Amino acid sequence: MAVRGQSRSAVQRPRRSKLPGTALDFTITPILSSVCLGSAPVPELGDALIKLDIINEVVNKTGITKTKAEMAVETVFGKMKRALEQGDRIELRGFGVFTVKPRKTGIGRNPRTGAEVSIPPGKAVRFKPGKELQTLQ
Repeated sequence: MAVRGQSRSAVQRPRRSKLPGTALDFTITPILSSVCLGSAPVPELGDALIKLDIINEVVNKTGITKTKAEMAVETVFGKMKRALEQGDRIELRGFGVFTVKPRKTGIGRNPRTGAEVSIPPGKAVRFKPGKELQTLQ
């Protein structure tokens, strides 16, 4: 809300960050670390679980080389990506379900000019957590 005598552009609004540490990372990070990594410590808020962390944990748990662990993790994620691209459903018992939902065509507005812009239909990946993830504290 603008203060009297102050223009709307002078009001500071919180911006959404696309960097690690966003609200989505705060909810996903502890979930992934506790489920995927078992007894691994839960990262602090703001820390993000990255693919390298998963690879290192596979190396530590199995004793295979880092190259083979990286290949295994890449293979799993690649297969998941291809399945979602084809519109398949991915169900991981005890973790959750990934699905692809169609998005409708929409009409948006250019904030500078106010002109209407057509938003084409698309697809969005949705995740529904399993019962074990829903009860995490």
